[in-house]
Amino acid sequence: MKYYFYHLLSWPQLLWVAEDFDGKIVGYVLAKMEENEESTSKHGHITSLSVLRTHRKRGIATALMRRSQYEMEHVFQAEYVSLHVRQSNRAAFHLYSQTLQYEVNDIEKGYYADGEDAYDMRCYFGKHRKKPVSSVAEITQGSEQTQITAS
Repeated sequence: MKYYFYHLLSWPQLLWVAEDFDGKIVGYVLAKMEENEESTSKHGHITSLSVLRTHRKRGIATALMRRSQYEMEHVFQAEYVSLHVRQSNRAAFHLYSQTLQYEVNDIEKGYYADGEDAYDMRCYFGKHRKKPVSSVAEITQGSEQTQITAS
């Protein structure tokens, strides 16, 4: 629990939640700025992204990610954002690579506790960016609406 409080207190601009009209949380993104002094570039990292199964395929994960990325770039002047994704998670890989324009930087062998490898992926901002990242803060899906709010 301390880990999550540390994120919230250190980088409140990078924690976003999606709520339905009843105020029920249906998704969130938790991110941070890397504090590695050895690194020559400022960059963010997506720690966790989750959307309820009942609310998937509505653009919520995309909106959450774009909002967090926007804050990394404009508030913290990050050059890029990184994340890890299981090699077996095809849906997440598609979201990151096709929708959000992340690129595989490396493969980390045995990254997960069960021994599965992870893709180390990156999305570059500013002059390094290949496609723009918008600051979408609201998603409309048919007659339903999901609001993305800072937590």
